[in-house]
Amino acid sequence: MTTDAYLIDKARVRRSFDRAAGTYDAAALLQREVRERMLERLDLVKLAPQAVLDAGCGTGHASAALSARYRQSQVISLDIAMGMLKKTMAARSLVQRLFGFDRRHAVCADIERLPLAAASIDLVWSNMAIQWCNDLDQAFGEIQRVLKPEGLLMFSTLGPDTLKELRAATRQDDTHVTVSRFIDMHDIGDALVRAGFNAPVLDVEYFELTYDDVMGVMRDLKAIGAHNAAEGRHRGLQGRGFLQQVQARYESFRRDGKLPATYEVIYGHAWKPQARVALPDGLSPVQFRPRASSST
Repeated sequence: MTTDAYLIDKARVRRSFDRAAGTYDAAALLQREVRERMLERLDLVKLAPQAVLDAGCGTGHASAALSARYRQSQVISLDIAMGMLKKTMAARSLVQRLFGFDRRHAVCADIERLPLAAASIDLVWSNMAIQWCNDLDQAFGEIQRVLKPEGLLMFSTLGPDTLKELRAATRQDDTHVTVSRFIDMHDIGDALVRAGFNAPVLDVEYFELTYDDVMGVMRDLKAIGAHNAAEGRHRGLQGRGFLQQVQARYESFRRDGKLPATYEVIYGHAWKPQARVALPDGLSPVQFRPRASSST
């Protein structure tokens, strides 16, 4: 019996993103903008990775950008939906496919269960995919496991204010979920520390997309595959009356002739610490440092 109504139905997530693979790029404006901002942040990091994991790669634009940036690296594109991976691999040029210039690989898997060897990845990149994980400790634990010592995790995800207008407009009772639960930045930071990451850095940026009507909000969410996948969702059709209620409630948010859809985007990065040398009980490491020169 399910005790958490917000538990994400991964099979539904997989089906939704599979179906959305053909419409994703045209509607994923926010994902594209956040990806570009993450790449700008990566400019500030001196890194020469041999292996890169794009966790939750979608249609593969970040994989392509990372592959172009780190030309000597193996880039692994990982997604829960096979349809997204097919788009990712199909986007490679004919020359790249024929002559093997492109060093990208595709893996269909869940971020919470990475089918990769421990300490095999130098950089884990994840753009707006972690919010689909049920257990953040499990997800960060898996990422920490596959990272090499001193490897970098860079990610973005969604915070609690995301789609607050739609959440308010669709709320019917306390037992059914209409919009996913998004985790607070501070709780994400705590999860990174529990997973063993060093000095995680997080910050938040708000985006507001605007629409002529609430159906536009819903069309965009459907186009990118972001369906309500909570176990506590309504399972049957809710009818025209429910839709009319949602439209009427959402109208209370209209400003300057437009309806807003708020997204709270959380950016984060953290390093896996250097491996410690195991010493027998009773022994502790001693460091020798050069003696400071004395003034005369």
